[in-house]
Amino acid sequence: MPMPTSTSSSTSLPPDRRRAARRLDTAPTKAPRAKRQREVAAGEQSHGTDRGGRARSAGAGERTRAQALARRDKPGHLGHKPRQSPAQALAKRIGAQGTAEQGPARGAREQGGGARQAERAPTDRTRPSRPRADTGVPRRDIRRGIEADVPGQMRLSKRMSELGLCSRREADEWIEKGWVRVDGQIVDTLGAKVTATQRIDVLPNARAAQARQVTIVLHKPVGYVSGQPEDDYPPAVALVTPANRWSEDPAPTRFSATHLRSLAPAGRLDIDSTGLLVLTQDGRIAKQLIGEQSEVEKEYLVRVRYGTHTQQVDRYFPTDKLAHLREGLSLDGVRLKPAQVDWQNGEQLRFVLREGRKRQIRRMCDLVGLEVVGLKRVRIGQLVLGALPSGKWRYLRADEHF
Repeated sequence: MPMPTSTSSSTSLPPDRRRAARRLDTAPTKAPRAKRQREVAAGEQSHGTDRGGRARSAGAGERTRAQALARRDKPGHLGHKPRQSPAQALAKRIGAQGTAEQGPARGAREQGGGARQAERAPTDRTRPSRPRADTGVPRRDIRRGIEADVPGQMRLSKRMSELGLCSRREADEWIEKGWVRVDGQIVDTLGAKVTATQRIDVLPNARAAQARQVTIVLHKPVGYVSGQPEDDYPPAVALVTPANRWSEDPAPTRFSATHLRSLAPAGRLDIDSTGLLVLTQDGRIAKQLIGEQSEVEKEYLVRVRYGTHTQQVDRYFPTDKLAHLREGLSLDGVRLKPAQVDWQNGEQLRFVLREGRKRQIRRMCDLVGLEVVGLKRVRIGQLVLGALPSGKWRYLRADEHF
């Protein structure tokens, strides 16, 4: 009985199997691959052999499916849909939950930074509210990290300045260096608070540093500013050089460049004025002369003119206006302290003030119709200008006081 041909036998198969059979007949070398493709399509497991003749395990079909899925995930594959890592899946769930609970804005942010959100667990970002001023809880000074002022307490540096031990700037330096004791204990923290009843002492190191500070007595000429240089005018401290030291200075102090360090004017003279100017490194002297509570007298000789009168001005100037110079004037809405104002001669007035407002004498004279022609300071407290020549300087002696 003749054997049936492949064509006749294939007619009894379903159409899809017939097509597969024809491919096997025409391309016998591809039969193993076609067989594996049929097994993958049908989801079957096979115990056949691979191309090398090795037996395939029962899970070969599943691995083939996994490989097909991996190929599908490659970029550019038709219908490509990237697979998500576990971290991305977790981030997506977190983002979805945040969207549902806290609104779309936060959900969108968390979805955009999924990897970062997955790496760190959600934390409680609630901050305690800052204490209000009326709660009685002391606030913190952010700049220095200390408590704000408490009733009955003040900064140690301020208390030292009030006691006349030094200036506040010097006090801060001494505190940082550990040269200050409060009730016998060293205090080296800036911003420390004390009460008025606590005992404050300074170490000998501080006294020695203070003893090395100098005070300069200068006869300032016209054309120099008292403080920092301005409008191309030089500062008065530029005159403090070995060459400009008064040859008759009785002080035994030897000039040193360190004497120029932190040398500041204790009371100013404007650029058009001349006379006695004190420059000091000692904060106690500066506080005594220009502090808020200073009552040290400053004496000035002021040459004036009244209208067209330049000679014998005292004969033409009304006496009631002279009384206003002595008392009753105000500057910038603030009443001035009483002043001593008298005629030194026919063209020159003598002013004695206990305050130092900016350009005070010139502005006082303007209020009563006087024009200042020249102004010279001749005394500060008990210190007088004397015979010190213009542009020269000397050291303040130990026996001199203000």
